[in-house]
Amino acid sequence: MNKINCSVENCSHNSSGVCYANRIDVGSKGATDEDQTCCGSFLDRKHYSTLTNNTNDDGPCDCIVCTAENCTYNNNKLCTADVIQVTGDNVRIYTEAICSTFKMK
Repeated sequence: MNKINCSVENCSHNSSGVCYANRIDVGSKGATDEDQTCCGSFLDRKHYSTLTNNTNDDGPCDCIVCTAENCTYNNNKLCTADVIQVTGDNVRIYTEAICSTFKMK
């Protein structure tokens, strides 16, 4: 099972809806809903090309650092959700890519 599913089609780390970054950083310390989160690891393919070969030997990314302190899945700045979904339409900058799995404590 993939840890990070991503529908941000223009992200350099996205390959067929799966994130291949070495790790991602979900941000927004004071977020109270998913729209206030972001994927700090987003890189626009238009500027950075495809980075899906930038992986650990284990394959798709499974390391999620999270600063969303109000999220129920945040445990000491690591995400404990089994799977997360990163979404965003027409994303141009990282703040437009959000963690749809965010759940308020």
